[in-house]
Amino acid sequence: MLEIKVRQNIVKHGLFPKGSRVLAGVSGGPDSLALLHFLCSLRKEVNLEIVVAHVDHMFRGDESYEDYLFVRDICEEWDVIFEGIRINVQEYIERTGESSQIAARNLRYGFYREMMDKHQLGLLALGHHGDDQIETILMRLTRGAGGAARAGIVQQRPFGPGKIVRPFLSASRQEIENYVERHQLTPRLDPSNKKDVYIRNRFRKMVLPFLKRENPKVHEHFQRFSEELIEDEALLMNMAEAKMAGIWLEQGKERSTISLPILLAMPKPLQRRAIQLILKYLYNMKPSSLSALHIEQLLALFLNPHPSAELHLPEGLIAEKSYNICTFQYSKVESDNYSCILPIPGEINLPNGNSIIVQYIEELPSISGNDTFIIRESDISLPLIARNRKNGDRMKIKGMDGTKKLKDIFINEKIPLPERDAWPVVTDSNGEVLWLPGLKKTDVELSDKVSEQLLIFLQYKKA
Repeated sequence: MLEIKVRQNIVKHGLFPKGSRVLAGVSGGPDSLALLHFLCSLRKEVNLEIVVAHVDHMFRGDESYEDYLFVRDICEEWDVIFEGIRINVQEYIERTGESSQIAARNLRYGFYREMMDKHQLGLLALGHHGDDQIETILMRLTRGAGGAARAGIVQQRPFGPGKIVRPFLSASRQEIENYVERHQLTPRLDPSNKKDVYIRNRFRKMVLPFLKRENPKVHEHFQRFSEELIEDEALLMNMAEAKMAGIWLEQGKERSTISLPILLAMPKPLQRRAIQLILKYLYNMKPSSLSALHIEQLLALFLNPHPSAELHLPEGLIAEKSYNICTFQYSKVESDNYSCILPIPGEINLPNGNSIIVQYIEELPSISGNDTFIIRESDISLPLIARNRKNGDRMKIKGMDGTKKLKDIFINEKIPLPERDAWPVVTDSNGEVLWLPGLKKTDVELSDKVSEQLLIFLQYKKA
C-alpha cells in the first residue's frame, strides 16, 4: 500500500521531523490531492502544521478557476490554511518571451517562496511520484544531460531558507490512483496532461506503458538509480574540488587562469567535473545555453596539439589556451582587431554576432554555398584562424585568375561600411586568405572529387 511505502520513504530520508511546518503545493489533481490527504493523516502523529498554496495560471479560463475554488473548499473542509492566487501567465509570457511551461513554473515557485516567508514555513511538499521520475530521467538523457542532471528529480533540495521535499517519489502513479479511489477522493483533471504537444506527455503515453509491461516496479529501479547517481556524483565532485587548489593559477571573476597539466593528469571523470566547478565559479548564474557539449569542447581545446587555441563560450566568456595554461576571461570586442584560432572540432562566436562551426567529416555534406567551406587537412597549413580584415588583404577567388582586394569584394557585395571591420576572414597559419564566410571562397576548397582523407568542414552560422 502507498501509505506503508511513503512512510518508509519519509523515515529513510528524514523528510518530516516532528513539529515540521509545511507548505503543500496543491493543484487539485490526483497527485497533489492525495499528498494533501496523506499529510493531513500525519498531523497529530508528527505534530505537522500545514498550509496549502494553489496557483491558477488562468490558461483554461473558468475551468482553472473552478480548480481554485475546489482546492479552497477542500482546505476549508479539512481544516487547512489556504493561500491561493490567480496569475495571468499569458500576459507575462507576452511581456518576457518565456515559454509557457517555464513562465508558469517560475511564477508558481515565486508564489511558493512568498507563502513560505509569510507563514515562516521550512518545507515545501510537492506530489512528484515515481512515474514522474522515470519521465524526467528519460527526457534528460534524451536531451544529452550530464552530471547530476541525469539523476532526475531529487528527493529533497534547498529552496529559499528551507527545502523542497517529495515524499511520493517512491510510489507509482497507479498506487496514487488506488489511494485516491480507496479514500473516495474526487480530484480535478487537467486535459492538457493528455496533449501530445508536450514532450513529457509523449514519454508518458508511448514509453512508460512499455516499461511497465516489462516490469511493473520499474519506477523503484529508476528511483534507486537516481539516488545512487546523486551519491556517486557528490563523491566525484568532492574529489575534483580537492584538486582545484592546484589547478587554479589565478582566480578572479573577470579573469582566471588554470594549469592544464594538473587538470589533464586527473582521470577523465574528474576532469569533466573540474571544468564544471570552473564554469560554476565564473558564471554568476548558469546560462541556459551552457551544456555538456561545452565541457567536451573545452576538453578538446585542452588536448589540442597546437600550443595556442581559443574557444568562445556563452555570454562572452572566452577560454584561451597558451601552451600549458588556459585563461578564462570576459571580452567585449567592438571595433577592435581580433584574431582567434578555430578549434577542430569546436565553435567560436564572432564579434558580429555570428559563429563558425568546425568539424571533421568523412563524406561531403549535402549543403553547400558560401556559408560552408570544405578542405583537406593536407592542402593547408594549420591552425585555421578567424580574424577581421587588414589593410591590403587580398584573396584568390574560386574560378577566377589572379587575386582581388577584400575591400573591392565588400564594395561589390554591397556590405555596409560598419559591418566590414567585424566581418570574419578565415586564413591558414601562413596568413593566406582562404574564405570570406558568406561571400567568397578560394579554389583551395575541395570540389566534388572523391577524397580518401579526413575532411575539415566549416559552417558560417548567422544569428
